Amino acid sequence: MTAAQADLQIDRPTVADGAVLWRIARDSKVLDLNSSYSYLLWCRDFAATSAVARDEGGEPIGFVTGYLRPDSPRTLLVWQVAVDETHRGRGLAAALLDGLVARTAAEHGVTAVETTVTPGNTASERLFTAFAERHGAPLEREVLFESGRFPDGPHDPEVLYRIGPLAH
Repeated sequence: MTAAQADLQIDRPTVADGAVLWRIARDSKVLDLNSSYSYLLWCRDFAATSAVARDEGGEPIGFVTGYLRPDSPRTLLVWQVAVDETHRGRGLAAALLDGLVARTAAEHGVTAVETTVTPGNTASERLFTAFAERHGAPLEREVLFESGRFPDGPHDPEVLYRIGPLAH
């Protein structure tokens, strides 16, 4: 754990965090930006399966949003991971992901993690590959949604990363 991670406060997001999470996602310039309303709802309805990192003043500096798959409730689907630009390169995304998975494993019996990554998103590819390695879990990849499935113009395919079973 780095010094930056030792001072890190990771907890559940609240509705009051929604606007900041939207800004962090917007400023990432790599995430598909959802409406600001969706971030407010996410912080209300999926706080138990999401995490936020806070600076010394309590302001959000990074987040992971996720949900339990309805047809596979022991699988955490990670929707988005983002860290404020001024706090990148310190291992915060990995600390957030590890913390969230540990919490959801304890509270909900999570045994697997899924996410989708667009080809060329090197940061996400590294984050989830390293997560699988740290947790001694197999990683499978397959295209979940081909480019042509997206109705709103050109979109890269979304590759499903399935990590599990997790070794706790």
